[in-house]
Amino acid sequence: MSDTPHRDRPWVFRTYSGHSSAEASNTLYRTNLAKGQTGLSVAFDLPTQTGYDSDHPLARGEVGKVGVPIGHVEDMETLFRDIPVEQMNTSMTINATAAWLLSLLVAVAERQGSDPKLLQGTTQNDIVKEYLSRGTYVFPPEPSLRLISDMVAYTVDEIPKWNPINVCSYHLQEAGATPAQEIAYSMATAVAVLDAVAARDDVPAEAIPRVVARISFFLNAGIRFVEEICKARAMTEIWDELTRERYGVDDPKARRFRYGVQVNSLGLTEAQPENNVIRIVLETLGVTMSKKARCRALQLPAWNEALGLPRPWDQQWSLRIQQVLAYETDLLEHEDLFDGSRVVEARTRALMEESLAELEKVLEMGGAVAAIENAYMKRQLVESQSQRLRAIESGDITVVGVNRFTETEPSPLVEGDQSILKVDESAEREQIERLEAFRSRRSQADVEAALQNLRDVLKQGGNVMPPSIRAAHAGVTTGEWADVLREIVGEYRAPTGVADRPVAQRESGAETRQRVDELSRDLGRRIKILVGKPGLDGHSNGAEQIAVKARDVGMEVVYEGIRLTPQEIAQSARDEGVHVIGLSILSGSHGVLVLDVLKELATRGLDHLPVVVGGIIPEEDAETLRAAGVRRVYTPKDFDMARIMGEIVDVVAESAAAA
Repeated sequence: MSDTPHRDRPWVFRTYSGHSSAEASNTLYRTNLAKGQTGLSVAFDLPTQTGYDSDHPLARGEVGKVGVPIGHVEDMETLFRDIPVEQMNTSMTINATAAWLLSLLVAVAERQGSDPKLLQGTTQNDIVKEYLSRGTYVFPPEPSLRLISDMVAYTVDEIPKWNPINVCSYHLQEAGATPAQEIAYSMATAVAVLDAVAARDDVPAEAIPRVVARISFFLNAGIRFVEEICKARAMTEIWDELTRERYGVDDPKARRFRYGVQVNSLGLTEAQPENNVIRIVLETLGVTMSKKARCRALQLPAWNEALGLPRPWDQQWSLRIQQVLAYETDLLEHEDLFDGSRVVEARTRALMEESLAELEKVLEMGGAVAAIENAYMKRQLVESQSQRLRAIESGDITVVGVNRFTETEPSPLVEGDQSILKVDESAEREQIERLEAFRSRRSQADVEAALQNLRDVLKQGGNVMPPSIRAAHAGVTTGEWADVLREIVGEYRAPTGVADRPVAQRESGAETRQRVDELSRDLGRRIKILVGKPGLDGHSNGAEQIAVKARDVGMEVVYEGIRLTPQEIAQSARDEGVHVIGLSILSGSHGVLVLDVLKELATRGLDHLPVVVGGIIPEEDAETLRAAGVRRVYTPKDFDMARIMGEIVDVVAESAAAA
C-alpha cells in the first residue's frame, strides 16, 4: 500500500508569448512545450489586434513588437506548424478581431485534417474592458457585443469545448480598479454578453446552461495575496448565485467559476527588478492556495517585463516557478486551506457586498454598454488609479526599491545589452514582403467573392462566423476582413475619462501650481500640454494620469485618446497652440514613432516645440531619443508625478527662454 498522498491535477501551465513572425513564434512555442508547458497563450501584435495588415500606415513600427503578426491563413498555419491544434489547449489574447482569428484557427484545423469540434481553448474576446483599459477596440459597443454573441452562438454547438469569451478583470486592475470594481465591472460584462445571447432567436433556452458553462474569466492577482484569495472566492460565489438566479442554470457544474490568471504586471518595477521574482511568486499564491477558488490556467509574467521584451530564458524562469509550486510543494495534497477562516470569510463577504452594490449601480444605468458610453466606468478607474499613484508618491503604499529601501547594489541580471529581447527591425519589412507574396499568389476572385459574402451576411443580420471561416480559406487578410466590418458598422473612439473630470486642488501640487501660474503670466496665457499616444498602443493609463496631474497643477490639457498618427499629433499641436508635447508609447515602437512625430513637427515649422516621452524604454533607446531632440524620457521607475510635472514646467520655461 502506497503512502503517497493524493495530489490534485495542477492547473494548465502557460506563458504569454509571440513576437517577430509566425515562424519565430512557432519555434518558441515548440520549445516551451518541450520544457513542460501544457497550453499555449498566443500574443498577437497590435496591427493584428486592431484589424490592420502589416503594410497599413498605422502599423508602422508596430509589426511583431508585442506579439506575433497574423495576416492570413498561411501565417496561422506557420504559427501552428508541427503542433496539432486539436490536441492543444490554446488561449488567444484577441478581442476586436476575435471572430477572425478563431476563423483562421478553424481553417488551420480543417487543413490539418482535424475536426474543429475537438478544438479546446479560449478567445479573450472581452471588448468591454478594451474601452476601459487596453484600447484595442475597433467597432462601437453594440456591434462589438453582436460579434461576441455571434461567436458564442456558433461555438456552443460547432466548437463545444471552446470558451468563446474570457471576461477579463485582469486589465481592469491594471487600469486602477479596486477589488470591488474589478468584480463588479467584469460581472457587468458577463451579464451584458449573456443577456445578448439569451435574446437571440438562434440560441434556444435549453442551450443557455451550456453557454454559461463555456464562459470563462481572466483574473489579475496582485501583491496583496490574501485579498486576492478573498476576491477569487467572492467571484466564485457571486457567479454561482448570478447564473442560478438570473439565468436559471440548475447544474452546479455549469455554474462553476472557471478562470485563468496572469499575475500582476502593473506592480513590476524597473528599479531593483530582481525583486519582481519574489512579487510574482507571492502573487501566484493568491490564485492557487484556495482549492475551491483555484485557477484553471496560469501564466506568469517575466521578471524583466518593466524593462522590455522578455527573452526565452526569462519565460522559462516563470514556467519553472509554476512547476516548483505544483510538483515540489504539498499545495495540491490538501482540501481548501481557508474553509472556516474568520478573516478570509469576513473579507470575502465585505467584497461581495461592495461589488454587488457597484454592479447594481451599473445595471441600473443600463448595463456595461451604457456605462461605457456615458464614461462612468472609465471615470471610476481613472480616479482609482490616481488615488493609487498618490498613495505611492506619499509613501502610504510602500513599493520596495521604488519609494523605500532604494539603496541597492548593481544587479548582475541586467548587465550588458542582452538582458532583454530586441525585435530585429528587419522583422517588419520581412513580414510585409511575405504579405505581398501571399496576395500575389492567392485567387483574387475567391477573395472578392468571400468578402462580398461576408458583407451580405452582416447586412442581413447573420452570424459572422461561417462567412469568416470561408473568407479565411479564400485567402482574405486581417485588414480586409476588418475593413468590411468598418464599412458596415463603423469605428469608435471611446471616452477618455479625463476631459470632464473636475480639477482637483491638492496640497501635494501647491508648489508646482504656483510655478505654473507664474510661468503662464510670463507667457501671456495658460501653459498648454498635448498628451499624445501615437501608433496602435492602447495602454492609456500612463497618458491619462499625466493628463489628470497636468490639469491638477493648472495646465490646459489636450488629450484626444489613443491611436493617433504622428501627422494628427503634429497637426493638433499646431491647431491647439500648445507649449509642450508629451508622448506615451508602451509597445516598444518609440524608436520609430517618436522620430516620426519630430519629423512631422519640423515639416510644420514646429521643431521648436519641446517633446517629452514616457514608456518602457531601455536606456540605450533613451539616449537615441535625447540625441534626436527629446527633452526628457520617463520610464516605469519615474513614479513621482509631482517631479515629472515640475520638470515639464522646466522644459517649457527653457523653451520660452530660447525663443
